Amino acid sequence: MIRPPFVARVAAGLAVTALEEAKKLPETAVALPMTAVSQMLQTSMRLQQSITSLAIKGDQAFALLSWSGDDEQPEWAVFDEDVKPSSPKTRESPTNAGRFALYSVDPTAETAPNSDAEADPDSDTDNTAASEPPIVAELDYANLTLAELRARIKSLSVENLTTLLDYENATRSRAPYVTMLTNRITTAKAK
Repeated sequence: MIRPPFVARVAAGLAVTALEEAKKLPETAVALPMTAVSQMLQTSMRLQQSITSLAIKGDQAFALLSWSGDDEQPEWAVFDEDVKPSSPKTRESPTNAGRFALYSVDPTAETAPNSDAEADPDSDTDNTAASEPPIVAELDYANLTLAELRARIKSLSVENLTTLLDYENATRSRAPYVTMLTNRITTAKAK
């Protein structure tokens, strides 16, 4: 068999490739606009990256020359490492601030309804707010958020729950706390 010259083989290969591509044209014509858009976006992104890298190199060059003396950050820009560490948080500070502090009140802003009775120890009025029951001190009830109370009351007895409810009514009388304690007492008695 005689082999045709190289140029003839290349021309035949081009003709066969053109014929195959022509057969695929109806399928690729549908994707052609999307392919064109994709290639344009890809080219524009590469151009943006090139321009940005040139700007970064320019910033570095100016920084070496100290062309810009304004290296300080704006006064409104505050980062975690810029904040001076405060003193360690003690238990006396409010712990009821935060994401899960539902209906909580700042313990330092506590106002007792019978503050006159607490101020005068000789008075014969109700001093339940002045005397703190042991369960209140044990739980650190004054600093509990509603979510923390919800987690702890499941293990308490009905007597302790009643004591907490009486203490809440005598001091802050916060509706969500009273409701939660009352509901828990009802549930505990039903068991």
